[in-house]
Amino acid sequence: MSGTVRTSSDRRRGRQRALRWEGLREYANGALWVMPSVAAVLALVAGWSLSQIRVQPGSFLSRIAFQGTADDARSLLIEVTGTVITVIALTLGLTVVALQLSSTQFSPRLLRNFLRDRGTQVVLSVFIATFVYSAAGSFTVGLESGTRTEVYPRLAVSGSILLLFASLGMVVYYADHLAHSIQIDAITRQVERNTRRALDRLSPDQTAESPPRAPDWALVLSSRRTGYVQTIHPELLLPSVAGSDVTICLRVRVGQHVIAGSVLGWAWSPSATAPPLSRPVFERAVNTNVRIGFERTGEQDVAFGLRQLTDIACKALSPAVNDPYTAVQAIEHLSTIGADLAARPLGTLIMTDTEASGRVIVPGNTFADFVFFVCSMIGRYGGAEVTVLLALVRFLRTCASALPNDSDRRVTLAEAAQMVLDDGERKITRPSDLEPLRSAVGSLQGRLQ
Repeated sequence: MSGTVRTSSDRRRGRQRALRWEGLREYANGALWVMPSVAAVLALVAGWSLSQIRVQPGSFLSRIAFQGTADDARSLLIEVTGTVITVIALTLGLTVVALQLSSTQFSPRLLRNFLRDRGTQVVLSVFIATFVYSAAGSFTVGLESGTRTEVYPRLAVSGSILLLFASLGMVVYYADHLAHSIQIDAITRQVERNTRRALDRLSPDQTAESPPRAPDWALVLSSRRTGYVQTIHPELLLPSVAGSDVTICLRVRVGQHVIAGSVLGWAWSPSATAPPLSRPVFERAVNTNVRIGFERTGEQDVAFGLRQLTDIACKALSPAVNDPYTAVQAIEHLSTIGADLAARPLGTLIMTDTEASGRVIVPGNTFADFVFFVCSMIGRYGGAEVTVLLALVRFLRTCASALPNDSDRRVTLAEAAQMVLDDGERKITRPSDLEPLRSAVGSLQGRLQ
């Protein structure tokens, strides 16, 4: 028995270590300096390794090794270093321009997507590797113990030339990549993919019922950090209540902001007369398995992806931009996500142990929360644009097509359609523009009855 408990405990600790590595990996994927730093270290290792290879006259390596003198090799390395540092400055400048453009024209919440862009990270890594490789070589080529020498690692100098050609190729690639990455179609498609990936990670056991109210004798579990809830892992909280008939109920959802010392959740026994619970134990377990960071991420946060697409639509509808077609494109990608949302259970997640005594309850957004958020935000800012409102009706129709005939979510879609119509009737002044909207909403409501 003790061996089984120890194995279960070891497995849980291993899972927690994996989650910590997952958090570090998520940070590294969104940091622009990690991959170039690794590339710099690898460049130093590669340069040292190539400098240890002795090139024999007449061999294949002798034909591909650098053929000039030590002074020629040293001049080459210095020129490569100066050229690449200029290209790095140009690349960083273009990257900053792209970040500023996406922030001001689309949404500041899209900056994380650009920082996570693998193409940009690879380009910077090649540039940094070329610079470090050539700069390190210029300290040794043509010099030995502070005096000039004609003996130098010819093959290592050839490596610098190879990296220079690779950097030139990266310049052309980055110009093409940057031009495509700031297009609205590429941005919205990437947000859609990230959101659907986060949706696939959600548990299929969610329910639309509201979380239970904590009783008066429940222990208050406080947050130890300030930030946004990035991930919640109830499966790791479940062993804390297994077989004890204890309930852990979180107050916050993924994506919400919490403050250190505020209520993160509660833990309670079935009755006030039950033995008292240890607050430090449950508080430590909750803070360990609820990751809180300084920004929202798309790992489990489906609402974050909807927020990004909705921001794009609302920014396009602002008087400063006045681009309703961009808003329509954002709604079309929201329709793809909406079809996935309509086809799966959403809401509160209730996990129980094998004995069905201990419970872990995690609140979540319902289907109605997502639909009303999209329609209310875009309808408020785009109520005067009939093309935008018709796109919202198509969004609702797409959601309806993914629902079974007896789904109670049909009522939600009918109410959202009426909301869209009300926004149009309040802001559209031309009667001829209202007719297609009324017809589309009436057709959808008739289908939903």
